[in-house]
Amino acid sequence: MSSPSATHHTTRPLDAVAIALTVLLCLSWGFNQVAVKLAIHDIPPLTQSAIRSFVAAFIVAGWCRLRGIPLFARDGTLWPGLIAGVAFGVEFLCIYQGLAYTTATRAVLFIYLAPFFVVLGARIFLPADRFKRWQWVGLCLSFAGMLVAFGLPTPALDPRQTLGDVLMVGGALAWAGTTLVIKASRLNTISPEKVMLYQLVISAPILAVGALVAGERMTHMPDALAIGALVYQTVWVVSVTFVIWFALMKKFSANRLSAFTFLTPLFGVAAGHVILGDPLTPAFAAAVALVAGGLVLVNRTK
Repeated sequence: MSSPSATHHTTRPLDAVAIALTVLLCLSWGFNQVAVKLAIHDIPPLTQSAIRSFVAAFIVAGWCRLRGIPLFARDGTLWPGLIAGVAFGVEFLCIYQGLAYTTATRAVLFIYLAPFFVVLGARIFLPADRFKRWQWVGLCLSFAGMLVAFGLPTPALDPRQTLGDVLMVGGALAWAGTTLVIKASRLNTISPEKVMLYQLVISAPILAVGALVAGERMTHMPDALAIGALVYQTVWVVSVTFVIWFALMKKFSANRLSAFTFLTPLFGVAAGHVILGDPLTPAFAAAVALVAGGLVLVNRTK
């Protein structure tokens, strides 16, 4: 049985500070999508993921040492940590390989099935964190905003595109699985830095092997733009924002937090417009309104 405080943390809606932090994280992840594109001409995608996991592991471990956070205590987190780490690595393997076969638009829609998988999985693994009817409405409303922004996926005409779509759904399942394992296990009782380290240390070799199997090669020294984009991903996104995310997950409802990730691709579109000059469609404003309205319903307390 969960203690009253544990149950409260499991179902707790986001307060104003948590919402502001979550929006900042989603904004950072939206710019991360652009950072990957800026570096991809010199550093292939899986190679980017492997490098950032490897380097970020040293950064987070150094931070833990400075703060005196114990990393090797026997706290019952080894097995869930290993599972979360494998799921984290599989998530990015599926996403980056899926992008090689399917379109970016289809990829976004399939990967953002993850919040639905979290809410459905929570009915089994986090029974105190079940969505009520209006929260389901909010979740669907936010996803409708995604459809307005990116359009309905048309039937796949190429078997390779179908494979890419399946890989993106696999990435969504792995993402949701990571969230549920962390929230439902003893990982939710330890420091977010240690939670992050499990995922970085285990995912780095998985992604490196994936890059080799995919035949990725770096044929020349990356330019300053590519290196800067990779530094942004490694230092800010992985080493800082992911740790903040797990700190928020420790205190608040996993379902409500997952729903806020619908903001990420919208921020990615906005970042692409500002940095890369990608066009914005009139439907984008409607999509933002739908996602925002859905998140209001998701975070309702009554």
